[in-house]
Amino acid sequence: MKKVDGCYTVYGNSITKQQSAAADGWQAMLAKKFNYDPNEKYTLTLQDNPYLGSLFGLKDIIRSEQGQPFTAEQAVIISTIRMGYGHYRIAMAGMSCARAMGFTPYWLDLLAVPGITSDVINWCNTWYSRFSRISQSSRFFNKYIWESVTTGDRTLPGLWEILNTWVVGWPWRFLKTNVKDYKMSELFRNLYGALPSDMPILTAHMWNCMGAVAGGMTNVVDMMFDNWPMSFQLTEGAKHGVQSPSGYYGFKIMRGFDDKNRPMQTIPADALHFTGHHVDHELVENIEVDCEARLSRMKAKEPRRFLITMGGAGAQKELFKAVIEYCIPLIQQDKITLFVNLGDHQANWAWLEKELSEYQDLIHTHFTWEDTQAYTDEIRSKPASGLHVFLFDNTFHGVYATNYLMRVVDVMITKPSELAFYPVPKIFNERVGGHEMWGAIRGAELGDGTVEARSISQILQAIDVLTHEEDLLTLFCDQIVKNKSIGIYDGAYKCVELATGKKWERK
Repeated sequence: MKKVDGCYTVYGNSITKQQSAAADGWQAMLAKKFNYDPNEKYTLTLQDNPYLGSLFGLKDIIRSEQGQPFTAEQAVIISTIRMGYGHYRIAMAGMSCARAMGFTPYWLDLLAVPGITSDVINWCNTWYSRFSRISQSSRFFNKYIWESVTTGDRTLPGLWEILNTWVVGWPWRFLKTNVKDYKMSELFRNLYGALPSDMPILTAHMWNCMGAVAGGMTNVVDMMFDNWPMSFQLTEGAKHGVQSPSGYYGFKIMRGFDDKNRPMQTIPADALHFTGHHVDHELVENIEVDCEARLSRMKAKEPRRFLITMGGAGAQKELFKAVIEYCIPLIQQDKITLFVNLGDHQANWAWLEKELSEYQDLIHTHFTWEDTQAYTDEIRSKPASGLHVFLFDNTFHGVYATNYLMRVVDVMITKPSELAFYPVPKIFNERVGGHEMWGAIRGAELGDGTVEARSISQILQAIDVLTHEEDLLTLFCDQIVKNKSIGIYDGAYKCVELATGKKWERK
């Protein structure tokens, strides 16, 4: 990142001296708070990932002298953060497609590496999760604070300025936030500096991307999230894989990134790439087969299979309860089979089990990966009934279980987070943060999901329509197949191409 006359610049666009000084101050505060050592050395080795290693040949990058020797040949680093589930999910798409293209994926989670990276990010993540949960319990907070922070819109200008500065810092859309995040991520440079500088690396969060560039890595591809351009997703020195044309345009002109709403210099074409949606290879490869299976079950009058997922921040418990209670009579009538993935939220199972205490005869629990995998494989060709709850003791299985189940369900109920980009018929429930609104818009316009249902009654109406009628499910499946044919879901392959130079050829 360049500094000219006391002002930081991003792609030729400057922030003020005051904003630049504040970004430097932010870095200095974190460095002091977490005892940053600029000369710290990292010894990195490999170990087999205990959760998805057998499926994808995945290896974890660890800070240890005791692991397997590090080799860069025919390998791609996948760098991410457990901040919610979305960034893990994007990374898993990169992992899956890298494996399908003949590479060995190396997993680098900054929260799994002891040191300044995990200290700083855990601190930030605690606040993010807290605000996400508050936004779901307070309409006022969600409307006037959280949505403003996550989109840059000024709903109540005076209150917005005060609370964004006092509570959160700076809204995510503006260029000054990009600089602030980059200066924070410079604290991670020693970790990335221990990696081969020219090794291909896919990043699923901007802090991973910024840290890699700050650490001297030269072959960095950022798998960008959401469908609402925000400045903090940009890293000068990296290539950016954008999931939608509208997102590409917003980033290209840096739309709304200036806090005074002035036009900005555009991003060079070689730094920005429209790739399509970041989706796992096994999901994209089997789209036609899975959509045909959905329509065949519908014609056979089998119970409609719904999957509802709990996000990584653990919000929306009351929504879960309302949907499950509404579905129970339909489950008893063999109209619906309901799959509930709680991820790795152990405490939420205690809550849900109590709420469903009178329906124990309907509940089937799947609390190990082996059981989940076996049951999912079984119902690819056999009927399914009842209420199934999935819960895991680790984030990898908590996230990937949704991907694995996706192929055997008819409809997924989800907030419009990264799951909005996946090739499965979807009901979009209420967003958590204004930036997620644009994921629902993207899905609805592509025809593989509903519009955002912003109330319980709207969600239940969508469940009714997709349970008792056939036209909407048929439409969604047809659109998913058409979308595949024009490369809508090829984003993860394209990002691997950008990082490695190897072209993906569908067989």
